[in-house]
Amino acid sequence: MTDLLVLLLSFGVILLAAEYFTNSVEWLGKKLNLSEGAVGSILAAVGTAMPETMIPLIALISGRGSEVSKEIGIGAILGAPFMLGTLALCITGIAAVSYAVNGRSRRVMLVDPVIMERDLRFFLIVYAIAIAAAFIPVHGLKVVVALGLFAAYFVYAYQTVTSGARLGEDEEELRPLYIGRRQADPSLRLVLAQVALALAGIVIGARFFVTSIEHLATLFGVPAFVLALIIAPVATELPEKVNSVIWVRKAKDTLALGNITGAMVFQSSVIPAIGMLLTPWVLNPLALMSAALTLFSVAIVFSTLLRTNHLHPGLLLAGGFYYIVFVSTVLASQSDRWSWYLLTLPIAGALYLLHLRHVGRLRRQESEA
Repeated sequence: MTDLLVLLLSFGVILLAAEYFTNSVEWLGKKLNLSEGAVGSILAAVGTAMPETMIPLIALISGRGSEVSKEIGIGAILGAPFMLGTLALCITGIAAVSYAVNGRSRRVMLVDPVIMERDLRFFLIVYAIAIAAAFIPVHGLKVVVALGLFAAYFVYAYQTVTSGARLGEDEEELRPLYIGRRQADPSLRLVLAQVALALAGIVIGARFFVTSIEHLATLFGVPAFVLALIIAPVATELPEKVNSVIWVRKAKDTLALGNITGAMVFQSSVIPAIGMLLTPWVLNPLALMSAALTLFSVAIVFSTLLRTNHLHPGLLLAGGFYYIVFVSTVLASQSDRWSWYLLTLPIAGALYLLHLRHVGRLRRQESEA
């Protein structure tokens, strides 16, 4: 009961801190005259990626090379992009379908296609390289790949910061800064104070959330690898999901998706590079399956964006299908009860058919228009 209470309270802290974070990040972008893409893909993405970044680092550094610590570290490293590339995109798509804009449902996501194409292209390239590095027999070559991934992220960050429309160029006024509501133009110091306060809330809330999840998982005998690959990333990826839903509700889809895709680039380059430096970076079949499903899910979104130059909300729902398929596989493999497929695959199939039907309806509406 104590763990359950902590779970609920920490979730509330994350929700509140995420609301404060989105508000302060928009003000920070305006103060620094940054592009919308830089705010969503760099500031928000890296900032909210702190909780899930710390888990593999702590596991690998404090575990002193034990097999369990390596499993937790690699599982957490691969679990983050898997959650973002499947479940987080699905939740964002559901939010876009649910929240109307000017009284009308979204026919397309209100995103900057240039920003989205850049983020998704970087992710597909660097993540494919990170996974392919697991098949390199010489660890010294893996170190070279890791350095290349670090360099790739710095290139991505530079391109993101130096391109895109500025947040201050539109006519929309930002909401008052929450800790400075009486100030029409709060100081940069006050904005940074709210950013620090919100990040602290996210990190602390996520930490207690993960701790309570770990206790509950131990009580029910969940293996460490499953905990790291599925349960921990679900908890630590909550900030990205909550922030994106908040921005979708405000019709700021570029910030919403940029928050996810920017975190995907960070989690598929910098964090795997650290994993290559601290572990032999050998992936088991389940880890490879999660990576393959992630790449396939994102590749579909990317190819559609290249072909049509926009995204339908229903297209993002397919990520939920790949997530359910993988979770059912993990549960079946761990319990040797493949009957899990009989329970989960119909749900996954229904979700995928709903996705296809929604996309088909929108395309017919476009052709008629």
